[in-house]
Amino acid sequence: MSATLLVLAAGLGSRFSGGIKQLTPVGANGELLMEYSAYDAAKAGFDKAVYIIRRDMEEQFAELVDRRISKIMPTEYCFQDMEYLPEGFEVPYGRTKPWGTVHAVLAAKELIDEPFLIVNADDYYGRSAYESAYSFLTGVRMPYDQCMCGFVLENTLSANGTVTRGVCRSNDSGILTGVTETYKVSSHDGIIDGYVDGSRVILDPKSLVSMNMWGFDESIIKEFERLFAGFLSDNAGTENELTAEYALPMAADELIKRGRINIKVLPTHDRWYGMTLKEDTDEVKAAFADMTARGIYPDSLVQTL
Repeated sequence: MSATLLVLAAGLGSRFSGGIKQLTPVGANGELLMEYSAYDAAKAGFDKAVYIIRRDMEEQFAELVDRRISKIMPTEYCFQDMEYLPEGFEVPYGRTKPWGTVHAVLAAKELIDEPFLIVNADDYYGRSAYESAYSFLTGVRMPYDQCMCGFVLENTLSANGTVTRGVCRSNDSGILTGVTETYKVSSHDGIIDGYVDGSRVILDPKSLVSMNMWGFDESIIKEFERLFAGFLSDNAGTENELTAEYALPMAADELIKRGRINIKVLPTHDRWYGMTLKEDTDEVKAAFADMTARGIYPDSLVQTL
């Protein structure tokens, strides 16, 4: 059975100064994080990649696809345009950016015709997560059975600043019951803490967190369309309509509460690496140099496929 890798690459990267973070090389031969994602996904069984990008990235990205990514797996891309809205809605005057990750997924709906796995272009997840997700998405399940790869919190922190993490709650069967967005998460003096609704909370280092790695059946698109239209209606004419975003954890949480989906949490113990801050670059480059030296990745991803 086929499955698609859906890569969110339209983020503005406001905290990443000095360039477009999605196009920052981290491998010895100029490989990007999204190339390692494509490589791991292809090895796991995914047969197509769809990238959601900004229009001002198109020239650079088209060259990257032709020269590199399309040699790893068949690749398509689309644009997350602010003007892409449900019928009856228009961009409010003064709005300067799109509406978040649910809006991004909907921008790719014409290219999705099979189960798909959502990942961030500027995150490294490790191959085992792709293998678990592919096995789930292509296995025997009901259409309302979805999945999320849960990462161990202590494996997802940055040494260079605070991060935002969605701390997962699940039942005894491993079914997600909710995600708590936790801000300014960091580790110091042997303690990991963060903030929820402005209050400090101490976090279990072994708790599972969402890193925006969600696996869905293609039927979820219609659910997202309904939720997104409701989100736009709720914010129309309010002080939030110029800045509010509708994120995937928010949509998942709402669908869970409505009893529309079951989300199986797939634990993974691989180390996460990301490019949230410019200072993260050296650490990520060193990690890939080490993984290449240990044979986890070849010297050149493209030349081996």
